[in-house]
Parts: sequence; structure tokens; C-alpha cells
Amino acid sequence: MSNEGNAGAGESASPPAKQVLHEQEVAALRATIGQLVDMIASHSANDNQSAAFAQLVRQLQDANEHLVLANFGAQDRQAAAEATNLRQSEFLSMLAHELRNPLQPMAMANELLAKVTDLHPTVAKVHGVYARQMVHMVRLVDDLLDASRVNSGKIVLQLAPVVLNDIISDAVEISRPGIERRYQQLQVRLPAAALVLDGDKVRLAQLVSNLLINASKFTHEYGRIEINARRVGNTVTVEVSDDGAGIQPELQPFIFDLFTQGFRSLDRAQGGLGIGLSLVRTIAQLHGGTVSVTSAGSAQGSMFSVTLPLSASTDQRANAAALAQPAAPCKILLIEDNRDANDILTMLLERDGHNVTSCFDGPSGLRAGLSQSFDLVLCDIGLPGMDGYQVVSALRAALEEPRPCFVATTGYSDSDQPDRASEAGFDHYLVKPVSVPALTRIIAAHATQLRIPSQRRDDPTASSKKY
Repeated sequence: MSNEGNAGAGESASPPAKQVLHEQEVAALRATIGQLVDMIASHSANDNQSAAFAQLVRQLQDANEHLVLANFGAQDRQAAAEATNLRQSEFLSMLAHELRNPLQPMAMANELLAKVTDLHPTVAKVHGVYARQMVHMVRLVDDLLDASRVNSGKIVLQLAPVVLNDIISDAVEISRPGIERRYQQLQVRLPAAALVLDGDKVRLAQLVSNLLINASKFTHEYGRIEINARRVGNTVTVEVSDDGAGIQPELQPFIFDLFTQGFRSLDRAQGGLGIGLSLVRTIAQLHGGTVSVTSAGSAQGSMFSVTLPLSASTDQRANAAALAQPAAPCKILLIEDNRDANDILTMLLERDGHNVTSCFDGPSGLRAGLSQSFDLVLCDIGLPGMDGYQVVSALRAALEEPRPCFVATTGYSDSDQPDRASEAGFDHYLVKPVSVPALTRIIAAHATQLRIPSQRRDDPTASSKKY
């Protein structure tokens, strides 16, 4: 009986144990399923991440390819821009040279016309118009090149003692046509004493004329413009004021920057390229001076003030008198292939008492320079047969001391040309159309160093020769 009871008890306890075991197996299965789900999710995430990484890599590869192509494109564009700028500079240089060649005989002819004292009044008036317009044309040619010169700081000065009144007189003459066209009144106040500066007369006249032209542009018709010059210690201050449009306060700090301009009407009645005031500042700084502007604002007029150092010489009157003295008669070799320019310059020099031998190409100029002795050699750069550099280099190598003064006369005004001319042996570099006063000053400056007649290999009184 007891055995049967025990057996029944064992059988009755078996189902719960199986249930527990089943539940354990179910739990383990669920855990396994959970792990599998997590693994599937993880693998799916990894697959998605791998796909994202793969897509990002492709995007980075595409971006890198575009960057490389853009870099090559930028280099190509930079090279093309540099080539374009070089071609433009070369074109402007050649254009200026070609324009200056015909301007040279025209300017010289007009200069010779001015020396005829018995001109008919009408002819004298035409001469004045011709002279003013010639200066204007030369200024336009220079403006083609000045923007790049300002940027690169390649403006070259030809320094010599110059009287302030002459500078302002030239500037007024240059700017007068525009002032008269707008019926404006110009008042000039200059010091009674002759003030002398060590400077480039052409550039200083350009400085003042730019201020006058700017004042005229932005001043109404029948307006008023004034120039006031005075000595302040060892400096001179030149003020150009007007009652015109004025300058807004926010523009004044930038008014001397390249291409900066005030309000321009649609008809561009003011004209200009926006480089005039920038040139004013550059020229003043190159001469050791300063420039400033004051204006109460729009429609309140403006005043530009330039301060420049006077000549180091304390005897201003002696300096001015020396400038006015004519050059002593010299024996001059002129080498110029433009026949009109050669003939006119020969007539001008002979009228001042100089003896001139003219040549029209490099080889004949070299032969003349070796066969005779000269006080001065005026030589063009662009010559047939031999250029001016070759001619002067050969003459300097062959001639013994004392050698003549070598002066380059050329239509090329590139910034490196004066240095190249100096290396070739030139003492001075004049850009066409040659300034006769500048040439006269050069001749006068070398008058005390001229060869004495007894040292010359030929008769200094011989007539002019043409080769």
C-alpha cells in the first residue's frame, strides 16, 4: 500500500517539473530569439552605416575630383589673366610709343613756332590752342599707363630744380580749357619770392592740374576756384579750393584711393578715369610731400592741400636765376630716325646757338660719334640698324674721357626703361614729346663740363651734317 502511494505521489509531481522545464526552455528560446533580433538589428545598422560610409566616400571622391578640377581651372584662369595683363601692358606700352612718335615733331614744331616773335595775332592764338591741346593729348597718353604705375609704384621722376610759379603756370594752362568751358572763375595767389623745389616739373604740374581739373569737374558753371600758394618754413603749401559739390564725410578717407569717385551723373559730364587724385597723392609722396582734403560735406565745396619740401639750397634767388640762364653753345649729335622730329629738333637747337650733327639710324650715329667729338648726344632708343642702347654702349666703350653727355629721347615709358638706359650708359632719359625746357636744363647743367675746343678732333664751328 505504501509503495503504491509513493508511486502515485511521484507521478503527480512530474507535470509541474515538466512545466518548469518547459518555461525554462521557452525563456532560453526567447533570449536566443532576442539575441538573434539584436544581432539582426546590429547587422542591419552596420549595413546601413557601411552603406552611408560608402556613399560618403563616393561624395568625398567626387568633391576631391571637383576640387582638383577647380584648382587646375583656377590656375589656368590665373595664367590666362596674367597673360592678358602682360599683353595689355605690352599693348599700352606700344600704343604710347606709337602715339608719342607723331606727337614729337608736332610738339617741337609748335615750340619752334612760339619762338617766332612777329607772329600774326591769329597765328599766335592758334599756336596757344595747339599747345594746350598737345599737352592734353600727352596727358591722355600718360593716363593710359598711370593706373598700373600707381598700383605697382613704378612712377619714375626726372628730378631737377624747378620754380614753383612755373609749375602752377603750366598746371593752369593744362586745366584752363575745362575751366573756361564751364565759365568758372579761377583766382591764383602766388608768393612774390621765387620758390625753388627739387622735383619733376612735369609730374608736379600734373599734380596741380589734376587738382584743378577735379575742382572744375565737381563745381557748377560760373563757380569759383582758387589756388593759394605760400611758404611755410622749409616747405611750400599749395591749396586748391572750390565752392562746388563737396565731399561726403564717409568718402573723404578714401578719396585718394585708386578709382575712387564721388557721385557721377548718367551723362558722365565729369569724365575721367578715377585715377587723378590717387596720382596726386603718389606724386606728392614721391617728392617727400603730403596731401590732404577738407570739406564740410555735400554741396559745401572742398579744399585740397599739398605740402612739398623746398630745395635744399638756401639761396632761392640764385637758384631761380640759374634756371633762367640759357645753355652755353654746344656741339650736339642728334640720332633720330623720324625725319620730321629730327629736322624740327635740329632747328630748335640751332636757334639756341648749338651746332648739330643729325643722323637717322644707329650705325651712322655710331660712325659720327666715333669720328667727331661732341658735348651732347641725343639718341632715340628705337633706331634701325642698331638700337640706342647698342649705340651708346659702343660709344662709351670706345671714347676716352671726357665723354659727352648721353640723353635718351624715346617714346617708351615703361618703368624698367630708365634703368635699362642707365645700364647702357645714358645719363638722362626723356620721354617724347621731349620737353624743351627740360632738355635746356640738362644742357645748361652740363655746360661747365663741356670739352674745350682744343681737345676736339674736328672744327667745332663746322656746319651741321646729315647722315
